[in-house]
Amino acid sequence: MSLVDEWAERHIQQAQQRGEFENLPGYGKPLTLDDDSAVPEDLRVGYRLLKNAGYIPAELQDRKDALQLADLLQGVTEEDRQYQPISARLRLLEIKLQQAGLSTDFLHHGYQQRLQQHFLASGK
Repeated sequence: MSLVDEWAERHIQQAQQRGEFENLPGYGKPLTLDDDSAVPEDLRVGYRLLKNAGYIPAELQDRKDALQLADLLQGVTEEDRQYQPISARLRLLEIKLQQAGLSTDFLHHGYQQRLQQHFLASGK
């Protein structure tokens, strides 16, 4: 154990003896831990720090933005002047995600459902 580890452990034990951990929110309840098994061990601390600070990887932010744009397009008709810029921005994000090696199937799920319903209704 290093000097810093021993120092930290001593302070934790003293705080426990004083009862400083007993009235904390969630006391006595199991911890809900995030599953970070897909993140390499050497990157986990960094990812957790960024996540706790409210930052997410750029690809996830692009995916989130693409989902929001797809939702916006559902409420806009093709004749609406807002349709083209939103559609262009969504297509750009889709290309960016594909170039990053990520699937964009999540954007076309609604279209897939409509096709399945159409084919089921027509009996084909």
